[in-house]
Amino acid sequence: MVALAAVALVGLTACEGPDPNNLETYYDDPAPTSAPVTTEAPVSPAKAEPVTPPEPDPGLLAEPALLSDADVAEEGVQPASNEVAGCLADGPSAGSRTVTWRYPSGSALSHRVVVFPDRSAAQAVAENECAGKTVSVPVQPGVERQQAWSDGKTCTVLLAKGTLVSELTVSASTETRAVDAAKRLLPAMTAKLTAQP
Repeated sequence: MVALAAVALVGLTACEGPDPNNLETYYDDPAPTSAPVTTEAPVSPAKAEPVTPPEPDPGLLAEPALLSDADVAEEGVQPASNEVAGCLADGPSAGSRTVTWRYPSGSALSHRVVVFPDRSAAQAVAENECAGKTVSVPVQPGVERQQAWSDGKTCTVLLAKGTLVSELTVSASTETRAVDAAKRLLPAMTAKLTAQP
């Protein structure tokens, strides 16, 4: 019996593993398992494309120089939707605004202001040639260049200041009436143009 007890004691001491009564090894972490280890790569926030503001419409600079209904009221005209074609070549970089009126007789009056952001308005007028013959109109103060033409029953006047060209086109029943109407409207047209910076 004593021999059996000795064998059992030797067997117990030979067991491998942590000693249940040894607090220093009892709570050790178990050996790592063969579970796959996953690592997450840091995710950087998506970079937004830089927002480029839209190019401003150069035509907005033309609006303050346009004739208004009040400016042409003495002509007895009414607003119209179809524009009278002027002769100013404006180019791809230019912006413009146009207003048109009709006389009771059916004659038409159109005012267009063109902005030339890449060159001077005086240069644009100097390089422009309208059909017809040159017409003499009163010299307007404060403008850098002016020209006027009459083509049949249509008169066109161009005034230039800074980057703006003011173009007035009158189509009437006779050449004389068209030129006279243009001359009457020149002061209002000039005042609007020269008031711009």
